[in-house]
Amino acid sequence: MTVFEEYLLAIAICSPLFFFIIAVAFRLLDNSASIFLKHDILVDTSYVSGEIIREHINNSKDTKLKKTLSRALLFRRLHNLFMILMVVSIPPVIIACFFVF
Repeated sequence: MTVFEEYLLAIAICSPLFFFIIAVAFRLLDNSASIFLKHDILVDTSYVSGEIIREHINNSKDTKLKKTLSRALLFRRLHNLFMILMVVSIPPVIIACFFVF
């Protein structure tokens, strides 16, 4: 096994963990419940659904609230994207480990 293949294997093994760490960072940036509470909008749980966020974006006249809710919705979508990338990257890593060793 060449040095390049060893580096490639190390990167492949770490890629799902890398995607998971990025997904967690975007989840921490999504503070939609806090945004609602700052604007005196009561929510049931700390995880506000995307539908409720879109509803408040469409119905609100406050441009600052719309902007922060849009950013929170973007962070939520990026969180979901990186979680999907993490799940999708696990099987190729397992298969690659079996073929390399």
